[in-house]
This record gives sequence, C-alpha cells and structure tokens, in this order.
Amino acid sequence: MSRLLSRYAEAIYWMARYIERAENLARILDVNETFSRDSRGWQNWQSILQLYRDEERFSELHEEADADRVLYFYTLDQSNPTSIISVVNAARANARTLRPLISTEMWIQLNIFSNTIRRLKREELTEPRLARFCNSVKEACQTHTGITEGTFYRDEGWFFYQIGRCIERADQTTRLLDVKYHLLLPKEESVGSPFDVSQWNAVLRSAAGYHAFRRVYPSGLNQNAVGSFLLFHSQFPRSVRACVREIDTRLTELRSRYRLKGGSKALEELDELCAALDETNMDEVVSRGLHEFIDWIQVRLIRAHAELGTAFFGYPSMPASDAAD
Repeated sequence: MSRLLSRYAEAIYWMARYIERAENLARILDVNETFSRDSRGWQNWQSILQLYRDEERFSELHEEADADRVLYFYTLDQSNPTSIISVVNAARANARTLRPLISTEMWIQLNIFSNTIRRLKREELTEPRLARFCNSVKEACQTHTGITEGTFYRDEGWFFYQIGRCIERADQTTRLLDVKYHLLLPKEESVGSPFDVSQWNAVLRSAAGYHAFRRVYPSGLNQNAVGSFLLFHSQFPRSVRACVREIDTRLTELRSRYRLKGGSKALEELDELCAALDETNMDEVVSRGLHEFIDWIQVRLIRAHAELGTAFFGYPSMPASDAAD
C-alpha cells in the first residue's frame, strides 16, 4: 500500500523537472552566447525564444531579441516563468513542501542556490561574466543531483524524482534538436565547412554530449550523425531513447513494487514511444520529416505527463486531443 501523499509525489516530480530545466537552460545560454558572434547572431537568440515557445511573451516586453534582452529574460527576469531564477525558485518552493521527506543536505544546498541567484543584479550578467554565471548554475544543479543520489531515501518518492527528471530531459533534447536542426541546415556548398562543424559542436555542447559523441564518432561530424546520437543512442543518458527507456523502467518498477494501479495509460504511451525509437533510424526520420517525428514524440511525452498527473497527482483527466495541444 502506497504511503506517499499525492501532493508530495507531485512536488518531488516537479522539483526534479525544474532543476533539470535550469541546468539545460544554463547550457543553452552559455553555448549560444559563444556561437552568436557571427552573421547569424540575431537568429541564434531568436531560436532560444522558439525553443521555449516564448516569442509572444517576450514580444510583449521587448521590441528586439538581442543578446542583452534575451539573456535577462532567461536568467533574472522573475516575470518570465521559464527563466532560471523562476524555475530555481519553483524548485525551492517544492523542496520546502518536501521538508519532511528530503534530506537536510538537499534542502540546504537548494536554499543556498536559490538565495544566491536572487542576490544577482542584471549588470552582473554582462558578456565576460555570463560564462561564470552559467557554470555556477550548472554546477549547482549537478551538486543537487549528486546530493540527491547520495541522500534521498529510495521509496516511492525516488521513482517520481527519476521519472520527472527524465521526462524533462527528453523534452529539452527534442526541443533543442528540432529548433537547431532547421536553423543550422547549411547551404550545400557549406556542408563540412569549419562554420558548419562549429555550429553542430554547439548543439552537442548544449546537450552536454560533445565528448560522448566523439567516443562514438571519433572523426567527422554532420547533422544526421548529431541527430541520430541525440535521438537514438541508448548509451548517452540525455538521448531521447535513453530517457524514455528510463521513464518506462522506473514507472513499471514503481507500479509493481508498491502495487499501484494507476499509470497504465502512461505506460501505453511510453511503450509506443520505446517501440518507435527502437525501430527507427535517422535516414527514415529525415525522409519522413524530422519536425514531424519530433512533434510526434513531444505529443506522447505530453500525454504521458498528463496521464501521470491524472493517475498520481489528482489532475483532472485530459482528453488525448487536448493533451496534444
């Protein structure tokens, strides 16, 4: 019989998602700033707004998507719910709800992390200091993950934490690949050029996958190899396939170990995703349309999230057509 309250399960799930989101956003901002000093610089900053579907919200506040405005919008702007400060504060709020369940070390580290970011001023994110800020966010998120790994009790909450982290990670990887793939598709004459290679390096570094990619592909780099690695490579922990497999495994174990009846519909969505990722290769994806394939993946991740919410968090049941929107 499960003893974990649904509000605690939900708070654990979202705490994991918010920390993963903060780390991914810090990586994307850091790498994007480095690779935005070319003729496509304005396009690169616009692509981040597209990545998080924030074009409308941003345009209500700013006339132009330049480096300074986009960086503030995604770092210290508390009016933006997708900014680093907003998601870290949300993670802390969930951790506060979880004080009876999480370790003292988890709470202290996350509390310090949140307070440190709240003390920062906009002028501290100018170009020479941005890399330092992004590195501090990445390190704090990784520290949280390490402390959680070493101190969080392995009961139902642990499984919800892992599921939330992997759903967020899979979602972030698909968004990054979808937006960047089409933005960076080169003209035929520039394929394999230093500029082309450097941009695909940036995509891999945004997903923390450069060194792992080079172990699989020691020489040569092109859009199809990067896409295949981020979508299908089961040994890279941030690939979509690895994340979906992990979610499926954790949810199956959660249900069997604690005899939970809910979650069967989420498993159906995940099983369909696993089958597609196991049986598809990059050539097939490109021929059919990468955007369409990624959109199909995202719809199933959204549906799996909605079904988890209905089964375990008390969310109202959501029709499949609504979940797809």
